[in-house]
Amino acid sequence: MKTNKFNIYILVALVGILMGTSCTKDFKEINTNPVAYGPTSFDPNFLLTSAQLNYTGSIDFAYDTWRGNLIYASTMMQGFSTVVSYWAGDKYLLNEGYTAAYWGTSAVGAYIEQVRPVVDVVEFTRGNAKYANVHQVARIWRAVIMSRITDLYGDIPYSEAGQGYYKSSFTPKYDSQQAIYTDLLKEVEEATNALNASGDKVTGDVIFLGNIDKWKRFGNTLLLRLAMRLTKVDENTAKAYAQKVVGKTMINNDDNAFVTHDVSGSRVTQNRNSQVLQGDGGQENYYTKWSKTFIDLLKGANDPRLGKVAVTQLYLTDGTKLQNPAYITNPAVQKGMPNGKDLSGQAGRDIRQDASFTTFADYSSPNPGMIKKNGITFILTYAESEFLLAEAAQRWGIAGTPAPHYKEGLKAAITFLGQYDATLAITEGVAETFATANPYNAVNGLQMINTQYWLHTNTMLDFYETWCNWRRSGFPVLTPVVYPGNATNGTIPRRFPYPVEEAVKNGANQQAAAAIIPGGDKLTGRVWWDKQ
Repeated sequence: MKTNKFNIYILVALVGILMGTSCTKDFKEINTNPVAYGPTSFDPNFLLTSAQLNYTGSIDFAYDTWRGNLIYASTMMQGFSTVVSYWAGDKYLLNEGYTAAYWGTSAVGAYIEQVRPVVDVVEFTRGNAKYANVHQVARIWRAVIMSRITDLYGDIPYSEAGQGYYKSSFTPKYDSQQAIYTDLLKEVEEATNALNASGDKVTGDVIFLGNIDKWKRFGNTLLLRLAMRLTKVDENTAKAYAQKVVGKTMINNDDNAFVTHDVSGSRVTQNRNSQVLQGDGGQENYYTKWSKTFIDLLKGANDPRLGKVAVTQLYLTDGTKLQNPAYITNPAVQKGMPNGKDLSGQAGRDIRQDASFTTFADYSSPNPGMIKKNGITFILTYAESEFLLAEAAQRWGIAGTPAPHYKEGLKAAITFLGQYDATLAITEGVAETFATANPYNAVNGLQMINTQYWLHTNTMLDFYETWCNWRRSGFPVLTPVVYPGNATNGTIPRRFPYPVEEAVKNGANQQAAAAIIPGGDKLTGRVWWDKQ
């Protein structure tokens, strides 16, 4: 298994450069005289590291992860459930500050912390043979970043995003999502094909440590995921690009793309999900649980993952953040908490009046191995790739037949858990036995594939991706929460509205984009590829 711990000194140096400060301890060679850095001496690998790290969440106390990935996406998709009152996503309430968090502000969020550094890398290395591979990796990484932003919001600043310094574009136009996807596919294909294993070393890469072969497989797997987003709106393009990557995608869990975090850099380098789920900012540790939907599906199938990803008795009271070392992993006692409940005292709403309630400690929490401060943030995995190839085979008869891909995806989705922590490892033999006993059935093939994709991305704690693929595929069929005062008429949200701040900073462009959203600029509006 690969290990790719952060070099904390590179990160501290980088943060110093970005924030206008300087540090000198223990990194003489990379920061001897930061003032002397200029166009001919600066190493863009530092900024690539920053763009990769910040994709896992804001350095400002997981600002976007807390609000976007967890408060909204995890609960809307019924991966998690909570009774924390400000977790608006669980009840489909609109908190405009939270839905805007991923986009961000002038200080935090995707545009300032992810887009700006990766665009700087792309532009700095353009046409520079010394950094040819760095340039191509940055192009791929820019596509990773921009695809998530457009998937969450729809039409967004894309072609002019991050170009203020280079083109004096301070009110960037909003590109249509259709045009964005056309360019994303082109960019990833070109950049992946241009990578050269004999070329320059990508030293700032904390995902594959500069392994170009792995980046090629990552690029082709990303291309597959981008293509499959279009199945409802442009099936011909989806099929064409899926066909292009057959035989070029990830080959096993060793190809999984993830960032391994480091505790020594405090919030800057620690795992973002862990900061929230360990209760650093509130009482999420005690009151946020795996959902009933998620646990019931695993339990009903006797899925071996249940005894690894879920534990009871992890936090025994709401008065401590200390984990109980005697937590219980027994699958038989795991219990998910229903979504849409609160602590209001109102009949039908208060979780304490629900038939499932005994104590909060009896509801299932994520296994501590999944939420370590020095744990893993998964970016893209072999299991995702195999499930998408299974769907391509089911839909169009390409990439062989669907059953082998489905089986490989299911096995990988079971065994990958060991990458979180050795205590979560499940053997190949157990995975093989389960996959053989639960074979692919073409009659309900798309439902099977995408339900497993939902389960897998939930266990990756990548609820953004869970939400995206659910909107695209419609599976699994989730029963919406109906909560008083919800903003969606009791339907599961389809997108995040544009930030209110955009109306002030980039009003004309934002208003033009908002005016053409199917369903309007609200939680029930739809992005282009989410065709009704």
